[in-house]
Formats: sequence, structure tokens, C-alpha cells
Amino acid sequence: MGRSHEVPEEHFGPEAQGIVVVDRYKAYPAMEQVKSGRLVLAFCWAHQRRDFVELGRSWPDQQEWAQGWLERIGTLYHLNERRLELREDSEGFEQRDRDLRQGVTALARQAEEELQQEKLHPARRKVLESLGEHWTGLTVFVEHPEVPLDNNTAERAERGPVVGRKNYYGSGAVWSGRLAAMLFSLFGTLQRWGLNPRAWLEWYLTACAACGGKVPGEVSSYLPWNLSAEQRERLGFGSVASGGEVGQKCANDSS
Repeated sequence: MGRSHEVPEEHFGPEAQGIVVVDRYKAYPAMEQVKSGRLVLAFCWAHQRRDFVELGRSWPDQQEWAQGWLERIGTLYHLNERRLELREDSEGFEQRDRDLRQGVTALARQAEEELQQEKLHPARRKVLESLGEHWTGLTVFVEHPEVPLDNNTAERAERGPVVGRKNYYGSGAVWSGRLAAMLFSLFGTLQRWGLNPRAWLEWYLTACAACGGKVPGEVSSYLPWNLSAEQRERLGFGSVASGGEVGQKCANDSS
């Protein structure tokens, strides 16, 4: 498949729009969807934070400075978490949103002031310049509270497939790799919504069987975010696999 920008371009498709939380890999900014503005990159603070951690390890005499920046980034996480606690409280959210924005402004000002120092340590300058280069993507979350500060959740979800990839060769066919990727994505999505993959699969596949081995007509009704509270409870991890509700209309079925 390769690691060029063409791979994510093909994955997202020419009409893709939205925000994508990513690390700082150079292929992402090179994507046509990003250049045209259809996709916005939200850079990961965990990866940016790592620069300061590694600087402290590589330059013992700079550990105190690096620790100061780690604490500032930690404060940013804290302010955002406090803001998200009150998303349903418009007045409380507004105040904490202001607190966060002030914190973001202070962080940017700190970096700018340090970069203006003529005798700034080269290691400090390097990580602060990187911070500036990625700043727009690092602050997407400010205007979009639904965007996380890092992609740690996604990377943890990928750990199983990545660690086990040596055991997943199968036939070596491209189609089998794509099928595996699709299923990992499906199972990960179901788990994120608190659904038992086995119960959900039995429910969906039973509906397909009732439609003569075809996709049910209202396939969108099976998506986790379209399920009712009762359906989510029935298909949750405490459930027993059950194939109820299979009498719905099938695709290309006029009955």
C-alpha cells in the first residue's frame, strides 16, 4: 500500500469533508482533500508533548525548562476537561471556555516570547518552532469541543491489530486485508458505543438471512448512533446474542 499521501487520499475519497485527528506524519498535509480545505487536520498534543519529554532526556541541563512546558500542556488538558464537564450547561460552559481560550493564548505568547530570545538553546528553538508550525492544527479543538486533544484513544484501539499483524497474514490477498481492516473498524465502533459485537452481528446477519441473504432495506437503522435506548440495552455487553426484529423491509423488496 505504501506510506505516501495517495493512500489516505484514496481511503477518504474525493468528497470527504470534516476534521481528522492525526499525528504529524508529512503525508497528511500533502493530501488533496487537506490542500483544498475539505479536510481539516487536528494535530495530536500527545505527539507534540513528546518533543519536550525527549528534549529533557537528551539534554539533562534542560530538564527543568522541559518540565515547565509539560506542566503548561497538562494545564491545557485540565482546562479542556473542565470545559467539557459543562457542555450541557451553556452559562457554565461559556465561562470555562473563556478560561481555556486564555490558557491557549498564554501558551502561544510564551512560545513566541521565547523564540525571540537571541541566545535561545538550539534544542529549545527546535521544539518551539515545531510547536508553531503545527499550532493551527493543535488548536482545532478550541472551536470544536468534540475534537479530542490527542489520538491516544484511536492508537489504543489499533494496538490489537498492529501487535497481532504477524499472525494475520491469511492468504496474503489484498481483499482479505481490506476485509480485516473493515471488521476491525466495525468491531471498534461497536465497542465504542458499548455494544456486544457478537450480539450485534447475530442481530444484523439474521436480518440479512430473512432478506434472502441480502442487505436489509433500512441498513442505516443498524448503525449504533441510530439505535434506540432499548436496542442499545438489548445489544450491550450484558446481553445474550439475539436475532430479534428481523421482519423489516428488505432491499429491493416492495412488499
